[in-house]
Amino acid sequence: MKKFKNLMKVEIDINSGFCFGVVYAIQMAESVLSTNEQLYCLGDIVHNSVEVQRLKDKGLVTIDHAQFKTLKNCKVLIRAHGEPPETYRIAMENNIELIDASCPVVLKLQQNIKKGFDKISIFDGQLVIYGKEGHAEVNGLVGQTSGKAIVINSFADLNKIDFTKSVNLFSQTTQSRDGFRKIKEEIQKRLQEAQPNHKIIFEANDTICRQVSGREPKLRDFAKNHDVVIFVSGKKSSNGKILYNVCKEENSKTYFVSEPKELVIEWFKGVESVGICGATSTPMWLMKEIAKEIENINLNIT
Repeated sequence: MKKFKNLMKVEIDINSGFCFGVVYAIQMAESVLSTNEQLYCLGDIVHNSVEVQRLKDKGLVTIDHAQFKTLKNCKVLIRAHGEPPETYRIAMENNIELIDASCPVVLKLQQNIKKGFDKISIFDGQLVIYGKEGHAEVNGLVGQTSGKAIVINSFADLNKIDFTKSVNLFSQTTQSRDGFRKIKEEIQKRLQEAQPNHKIIFEANDTICRQVSGREPKLRDFAKNHDVVIFVSGKKSSNGKILYNVCKEENSKTYFVSEPKELVIEWFKGVESVGICGATSTPMWLMKEIAKEIENINLNIT
């Protein structure tokens, strides 16, 4: 009697994939490109090289800020990460039409940071941003403070802060809520140690996007329910690194890949269940391609 091979179960996390801000930016880009107009994008539209290449094939030209300053009389897309005030000033001077796809959550945060900076400056205080220095969103946030905001990403960065002065703390929208909580508690502790008998103003604003942070508990459950987890993300994605580590904490057999060719056959030998998930910058079509490749690998495992 012929023995049929049992196929492993491959499941894609329905909660993974683009957040609404990224979806909106890509839709705006595709709308302009569909008219055969030339469109530039200031930085990678999303931190996923495969999706960037797909849009490049459609005609989207990615530029950096140095190139942006040389352009005139054209259309430039501002991606979901947002931009500092300087970008809008240059656009006006050079007659550049901006297709502004800044995420509404990021725009609201920019406004709050500007207000927060003006407020804390009255007390000779400091505005601190918990985020990744040099990240596109963070650059836009720092721009609201004329470059004076202090960016921290770990306890090692806390020496940038003067704990004898007041602090107004904000967060990049895609950071970990647990990481923000730990940073907030440590800043509060050091402020109290530095000025035990003085009134120091300390405000902590949890400005992490709930659509992003809400994925953490769901991903933990998803990772625990599979033998192997394939986390799909671009290597530049800050959110991808955070969510990958969330999965890794729950399932040691979690592997990070950016495209199908990075899959390794040995990961799937003897495995009954594979879960595929990704970052807010990971397209669903790419996760589906990964799933298809895993199914092909399974058919060839002896």
